[in-house]
Amino acid sequence: MKKLSVCIVLSICFTFSVLGQSAIELGDKREIFVDKFLIEELKGVEIIKHTPKDEGAVLLFDHPWEGNFSGYSTIIKDGGLYRAYYRGVREAGKDGNENEVTCYAESKDGIHWEKPKLGLFEINGTKENNIILANAAPVTHNFSPFLDANPNVDKNQKYKALGGTSKTGLIAYVSADGIRWKKLKEDAVFKKGVFDSQNVAFWSESENQYVCYFRIWSDGGFSEYKGYRTVGRTTSKDFVNWTEPVKMTFGNTPMEHLYTQQTSPYFRAPHIYVAIGGRFMPGRQVLTEEQAKSFNVDPGYFKDCSDAVFMTSRGGSVYDRTFMEAFIRPGIGLDNWVSRSNYPALNVVQTGPEEMSIYVNQDYAQPTAHLHRYSLRIDGFASLSAPYKGGEFVTKPFTFSGDELEINYSTSAAGEIKFEIQDQDGKPIPGYTLEDSQVIIGNEISRIVSWKNSGNLKKLNSKIVRLRVYMKDADLFSIRFK
Repeated sequence: MKKLSVCIVLSICFTFSVLGQSAIELGDKREIFVDKFLIEELKGVEIIKHTPKDEGAVLLFDHPWEGNFSGYSTIIKDGGLYRAYYRGVREAGKDGNENEVTCYAESKDGIHWEKPKLGLFEINGTKENNIILANAAPVTHNFSPFLDANPNVDKNQKYKALGGTSKTGLIAYVSADGIRWKKLKEDAVFKKGVFDSQNVAFWSESENQYVCYFRIWSDGGFSEYKGYRTVGRTTSKDFVNWTEPVKMTFGNTPMEHLYTQQTSPYFRAPHIYVAIGGRFMPGRQVLTEEQAKSFNVDPGYFKDCSDAVFMTSRGGSVYDRTFMEAFIRPGIGLDNWVSRSNYPALNVVQTGPEEMSIYVNQDYAQPTAHLHRYSLRIDGFASLSAPYKGGEFVTKPFTFSGDELEINYSTSAAGEIKFEIQDQDGKPIPGYTLEDSQVIIGNEISRIVSWKNSGNLKKLNSKIVRLRVYMKDADLFSIRFK
């Protein structure tokens, strides 16, 4: 009954019916083309995944209290300040051991990072370090913070975090400044999970509640180690009382080990959750023992390999895996092919007017362990793409609010895009036909679509319409009625 109620709620959120005709309610929300949510028909157009650009290492885990096994990183953009949080530990050990600490770095551009001397905890005989949490095992094994977007958030709890293992459950922490943390309550707030990797939470604007995604096992439920590493989900109105967990589903796709899932609201379209996870391939060995020794890889960490995958969700218990191929492949060089390397950090953040960044832990279990940066154009996870010979697509019926249609797009010099607005039955609306459409050529993050007579769409607000879009040697990354 609970699964059915979730489906009903989501259906109400996304659709409504007028005279028996169901329509998606877009409002003024941006739609990025990472799935077929809005698409009814594709002719010569396909959804393609884009490959992030390797921008190199940005943060070395080189302090004595950091080191080879640093990981489970989180990047948060708070106004003009970027914050990085990550586990610090040099030697391999049992999950949740006392040597694990939570480290902090900050940046003004997301590219150049500094590790401030915070003076909060004494480690190795000094307080001159960048540690924000210590002597708090096992929370420091996987401490995962977020900036609370709840409009009613207490200013002293602007930052929240979860951490812990199966033994303790997830323990909640809060902070006013993201640096000085305290427990929200002494006991764990949620206990029904495995929790031996990064467990992430955030405030969902679209669902009006907190959501948490955490590790479970596909055949063993929420505690027994059996089957594939996969994802569970729970929700809360107050960050203290959480619902019974549900297992996330992935449609008709093969099961794979997801060591991390890193689910978070996309900052330009928070109703769409982007999950850039670490795919683990146990026993898929690339390095020989001699090669592992040459890189000083810990002997227990070279007999598997990993890469990054891309998934999305629109709430509820479903992930969309339109793309099974790797989002970020391991880099050139054997150092990139060790166990548990290439795990993405939590969150995608904007690092320029036209650029967003993804961060990935690399060289795991090696002295060179670090955080790597990759970049994409804004909204550029995927696109609707047409070849030189051209093609078109038609959307499902929808309603919108707003006066203009804004697009993020790219064409070649020979390419173009044209837009037609149709009624709910697929008939072109006079004045908004393909023949009336401005021929769009260029490469812009923001462009307003216009037709011969007008680009103002106010008179079509709340009416059920469709889009028919013709494309030639072009990519369309997102649309928004604004």
